[in-house]
Amino acid sequence: MIGRLRGIVVEKRPPNLLLEVGGIGYELEAPLSTFYDLPGEGETVILHTHLVVREDAQLLYAFASRSERDLFRVLIRVNGVGPKLALTLLSGIEAPDFVRCVQEGDTATLTRLPGVGRKTAERLIVEMRDRIAATFGEHLPPELGSGRVRPPPEADPAARMVEEAEGALIALGYRPPEAAKAVNAAWEDGTSTEELIRRALRGMVAGR
Repeated sequence: MIGRLRGIVVEKRPPNLLLEVGGIGYELEAPLSTFYDLPGEGETVILHTHLVVREDAQLLYAFASRSERDLFRVLIRVNGVGPKLALTLLSGIEAPDFVRCVQEGDTATLTRLPGVGRKTAERLIVEMRDRIAATFGEHLPPELGSGRVRPPPEADPAARMVEEAEGALIALGYRPPEAAKAVNAAWEDGTSTEELIRRALRGMVAGR
């Protein structure tokens, strides 16, 4: 099992990431919450990982902290929730907000996320309550959803930023017209790609 990687960020195309470790390039998938905290390309980072082995592929998922990876592992144990949906959940809602939804039975907020219908939201709430308590205790570790964001690297040209932001939303399950509209509404001069994605996601979840 590959549990942690320390390497150089080669390419960031949310939700995909290429990390060079000892001359080997690892293709990773990461939630947008992890992308918000990544350094720029060419810089070194340590990521906690989870390996999923399927008949047709071996998929490696990366997380900024061990606690974020632990939450991912709790999520994929829920009936009907695979790695892709777990990644969508961690990308679309902050961990403390997700825990609040589970504790308060807030299906309305969960169903605003792509791929989450009412039945899935109810299943998450029922199955996650005890598992979150068993894994983290009464409170989540402080690094989850604490808002720690590294200073962004120099912004890419506007067209590339918009393309990458829209691509990230589409990869999470949003329709292209929805993604384009949300990115356009969230656009501000001088922002980073990661912040543009974050604002677009917040707008989509709040507006549904």
